[in-house]
Amino acid sequence: MPLVQIFTSAPPPAPDAQSSLLGDLSKLLAARFHKPERWVMTCLCPDLAMTFGGTTAPAAFVAVKNVGKMTADDTTGLSAALCDRLSPALGVARDRIYVEFTDAAGYLWGWNGGTFG
Repeated sequence: MPLVQIFTSAPPPAPDAQSSLLGDLSKLLAARFHKPERWVMTCLCPDLAMTFGGTTAPAAFVAVKNVGKMTADDTTGLSAALCDRLSPALGVARDRIYVEFTDAAGYLWGWNGGTFG
């Protein structure tokens, strides 16, 4: 149910580093939302054409979705943790990363031919 999608203009990390980053983010979301990691999905979309602040310097947009309600503590903590991990891993300055958080109702989240609602 938790999902993190990273859209970035940065090139992808080396395969081992990419796998490590996505695994780390998976564990982070599972812990933050108190859900089994088997339900967490991570996605990295590198090498995209992007601008931020009118320049093409490396940037990233991160979307975090979860079935349930996120609190201000959840989003504040996750924003810091995501920027801490993504900035060095992707070579994107922290101030060039936007993070969007979205709560999802269970009936709006499908899996295995059904929904979680």
